[in-house]
Amino acid sequence: MSPLDWAVTAMQDAIGQLSSVRVRDPEGVLAVISEAVWRVTIVDATLVRYHPAAYDTALGSRASAERRLIEDTLAGLRFVRNQMNHYANHVDCISSALVRPGPDDGGITGWTWTSVPEPTLAPLPPRGQVWEMTRYRAYEAQLAGHAVGETFGQAAAFLSLALAKAA
Repeated sequence: MSPLDWAVTAMQDAIGQLSSVRVRDPEGVLAVISEAVWRVTIVDATLVRYHPAAYDTALGSRASAERRLIEDTLAGLRFVRNQMNHYANHVDCISSALVRPGPDDGGITGWTWTSVPEPTLAPLPPRGQVWEMTRYRAYEAQLAGHAVGETFGQAAAFLSLALAKAA
């Protein structure tokens, strides 16, 4: 099993926990979501760095609107990953308010991402400010107001496709 195979398995396990864990407190929910965020962004970064042709082929096989959705979803998850260490009250990025009531109402997959204030960019160099603001806008466009399960489902489906193309 290659390190990438191991990372994908860990990502799938972390995402799978979102539907099976029944946690009610935001901090406990954030711990499970944080693990999934880390796993998804690790797989994404590995594919971008070590399998760029497969990644680009997987993106290129999608219609323009779907490609934008995938890119913004992954960029939004990168924003979440980067902000987890910066916000004192980072549980503000999730809410137990359900987007659509359904069979998963008790699971974390039904929790939603919430809109968050723009990040403080002053300490970053100009290039870093642009990078972070792009990810923030992607978060607001594709994650805020959407179900956590929906977000991870889209990310995992695309990353699995890119991995298949890399194999």
